[in-house]
Amino acid sequence: MERAYQRWAPVYDALCGPVFLNGRRAAAAAARDVGGRILEIGVGTGLSFDDYDASTEITGIDISEPMIARARERAASGRYPFVKGLAVMDAGALGYADASFDCVVAQFVITLVENPEQVLTECARVVRPGGQIILVNHLYSERGLAAAVERWTAARARRLGLRPEFPFARLAAWAQAHSGVELIERRKIPPFGVYTLVRFRRTAAA
Repeated sequence: MERAYQRWAPVYDALCGPVFLNGRRAAAAAARDVGGRILEIGVGTGLSFDDYDASTEITGIDISEPMIARARERAASGRYPFVKGLAVMDAGALGYADASFDCVVAQFVITLVENPEQVLTECARVVRPGGQIILVNHLYSERGLAAAVERWTAARARRLGLRPEFPFARLAAWAQAHSGVELIERRKIPPFGVYTLVRFRRTAAA
């Protein structure tokens, strides 16, 4: 994954920015509704900075040094005083204390990481009780023609660092097993419903 994004970093904004725009804005809007201290997992080149405002304090991490380097360049422009920190970090081993954030956002990330359940568990650990975990991603079509097409393309997509065969059921199973989170929203992002927004709330019990 690190090698894949090292290759993508120079052209990521131009190629992926427009493709992910609606999903990115939907996730950021949901995070702004929570407000406060927001951790963005897989912050990439910092494209999402434009979608936040002074009601938030953004900390961003990414596994890719070239991606974080570009995010730091963007933050250094002075346009985003609410961006408080950027770091190269493994989302499966977050270097933050328990309950450090009001919200954790993962845009187009959870289907890419080696161990999604471990990353989700780390997200739940660092978010405060009552806070939210907000995911946006393309989730696997579990039936019909779309599912058949996605199964066929899965092996090829992995070469690009993608994992299109990731089902919502896997997120639901993690939430049920964790016992410290509850699903509060699952909705398709318009106009075409290609991406899905999923929100979990951290409960007091863990």
